[in-house]
Amino acid sequence: MGQRDRTEELRRGRKMYQFFVDASQIQGKRIVITGNDYNHIKNVLRMKIGEELAVSNGTDGKEYRCGIEEFGENEVICSLRFIKEDGLELPARVTLFQGLPKADKMELIVQKMVELGVYSIVPVATKRAVVKLDDKKAKAKVARWQTIAEAAAKQSKRRIVPRIGEVCTMKEALAQAASMDVKLIPYELSEGMKKTRELIEGVKPGQEIAVFIGPEGGFEEAEIALAEDAGFQAITLGKRILRTETAGMTVMAWLMYHLEQADAVSDAE
Repeated sequence: MGQRDRTEELRRGRKMYQFFVDASQIQGKRIVITGNDYNHIKNVLRMKIGEELAVSNGTDGKEYRCGIEEFGENEVICSLRFIKEDGLELPARVTLFQGLPKADKMELIVQKMVELGVYSIVPVATKRAVVKLDDKKAKAKVARWQTIAEAAAKQSKRRIVPRIGEVCTMKEALAQAASMDVKLIPYELSEGMKKTRELIEGVKPGQEIAVFIGPEGGFEEAEIALAEDAGFQAITLGKRILRTETAGMTVMAWLMYHLEQADAVSDAE
């Protein structure tokens, strides 16, 4: 379905509901929806036999359009009608390495970064991070952030659910980013916008990009040195100091614009 078809669908007042399932729930032309989505479809949306909905498995980038065949005791059984592969995901994988922010800011960061097209998010316990999480609290937080990521993916019609990684140290995060093609780290003492523009414009479809964002207190100089030793390039976000929850979104918006523009040019050639 192209943009014109989507616009027409909206004009007619139709809404396509989307749900995520495990790959094992897509069995040829039979698709089974269970869990909380069963209750949502049957009792909240009050969908009927024959109505169409969209299903994604969160990993392969495809949308499975299917019709409701029957309601079981705890499952909705659907039949596959067709599969869509319309390139809604960014043509490059961007991983955000986010220094742990205070309060519930991480929830906002996860939500908005998923909407903008991030591929995965890794929470990082940096030196100046005020928040300190033990293993139990960290696991609970990650589970909560993953739930928010899935909800944001549904809302923005993503074909995948970005993964929220385990909370890790700066060194562990740098090790995870070691094999990525482009490594960017905003830093207030970095060079001017010219270098930043060149680095952003140098990103190509198909690459893996790592973006490191510090917490409210920023990075220590030793952490910047570690990142630069690991191949990261310092960039500027302009003359104003941005909050941690704004910084990642700014870089992601730049990357989204550049990558989708590059992808559009490639399609036109």
